[in-house]
Formats: sequence, structure tokens, C-alpha cells
Amino acid sequence: MNTFKIENIEVGGGNLILLAGPCVLEGYERSLKIGRRAKEISDKLNIPYIFKASFDKANRSSIKSFRGPGLEEGLKILAKIKSELGCPIVTDIHESYQAEPVSKVADVLQIPAFLCRQTDLLMAAAKTGKVVNVKKGQFLSANEMKNVVTKLEESGTKKIMLTERGTTFGYNNLVVDMRGLATMRSFNYPVIFDGTHSVQLPGGSGTTSSGQREFVPYLTRAAAAVGIDGLFLEVHDNPAEALSDGPNMVALDDLEKVLSDVLKVHDVIKNF
Repeated sequence: MNTFKIENIEVGGGNLILLAGPCVLEGYERSLKIGRRAKEISDKLNIPYIFKASFDKANRSSIKSFRGPGLEEGLKILAKIKSELGCPIVTDIHESYQAEPVSKVADVLQIPAFLCRQTDLLMAAAKTGKVVNVKKGQFLSANEMKNVVTKLEESGTKKIMLTERGTTFGYNNLVVDMRGLATMRSFNYPVIFDGTHSVQLPGGSGTTSSGQREFVPYLTRAAAAVGIDGLFLEVHDNPAEALSDGPNMVALDDLEKVLSDVLKVHDVIKNF
């Protein structure tokens, strides 16, 4: 397993890390509130924490949907949150030109699932020297992610994480093939399980996506039993008010129970 550090957090060394936060930045105060609570829970459970939020959601179902504060304002907010919480930051990039400015703030550059095969985007992210987390496309098999890994390696990085987030299963539905976790781990890079996008129902509400957050605990425990290096969760203090992905987000009040159960499973199998 290729291991590396995100600040002082070791990735791929046997511990379980958490990438969590709101889907999109909803202003500084509320985003900070969500991140602070998620970090408190992570610290209590001794799970290394990375704050997650997007400055722009470029693939919303409707042109009228909230996208976020944008690159310039979003990076200012993320920098303030990083300073306040004292933890690393992960955020999405959608275009090659965003890689360099985002790398000045974020510790992990995330490639959205829809863009995981975009060669120029992968190359730009790799060349920043930051950790690159690639979401597996809903349209790809786990085996095909080896091509993504090769693109990143040949662009100069081995600081790579691969994230499973479900595969298209007919219209407006996703399914998780747990075999994919083992397949991607065979590439010798840390694998993250996205427990919230995996229960999304893409476009399920017409102009927005829907979701089934009640299945998050089941899928996250199952993923931990297969073997993962980290968990990705979108969380919110009130998912019903979330400006993006509310139906599949975990309520902060439920986060500790979800993480506690996953950690118990992870601790049982980590030495296998």
C-alpha cells in the first residue's frame, strides 16, 4: 500500500480517516458550525478528520439550483475554516485552471465522479503536489480506475486516494458493488467509501437529486467489513434545509453513532 501524509494524518497505514462536511459551502458561519461539530465527534472517537465542502457544484440538476460562493469567495471561506478548525481541507475542482489556486488552500484536491476520466484535469491536479482524491465515475467499473491511477502516476504523483460512490443502476438509482473496494485497493492506493452519495437517487426529484439516508449505516458498515482506509460523508445540522444533496446527507445528531459502528467493524478486520 502506498502511504502518505495529509499534514499529520497518515493515510493508508491501517487507521480510518474521515472526510466530512456540508455538500457545498453555505456561508462561513454555518459551514464552520457543521465542521466544528464533525471534528468534535471525530476527535472523541480518535478518527483523523478532514473538512469537506465544495466552493462550486458545477453539475447540479437544474440551472436554478444553488451552486456555492464560487472560486474566489469559496477559497477565502475554506482558508478561514481551515485556520479555525486546525485541520486539513478537501474540496472539488472542475476545471484545470482551478488546480493551482485551490492547491494554495486545500490539502486534498478532489476530482468529481463525472470528471474522473478528464485527462487534463487529472494532470493539473497531480502537478500541484497535493493529494488527489478521485471519485469513481458512476459509469465506470472498478477495474477501469486503474487507467485513472496510471494518468496520475505518469503526471508525477503517488499521493492518490480512490473513492467508491456507487454505480448507475438503471435510471435515478445507484448500487454499490462491494467487490470494487477490493479491486481498487489492489492498485496499492488507499480507498475511501462515500457513504452518502452511494445512497443518492440522481435526478430522482426531477430538478434535484433525491436520496435514502436511512441506508447510510448499512452501507458504511458493509464497506468497513470489506476493508477501507477512510470514510467520506456529507453531513449537515439540518439536512432538510441543506442547499444541496439534503436527502442523502447524514444529520450531525446521527454522525457519532454511524462512525462508532463503522469503527467497531474496521477495528475487527484491519489486521486481516
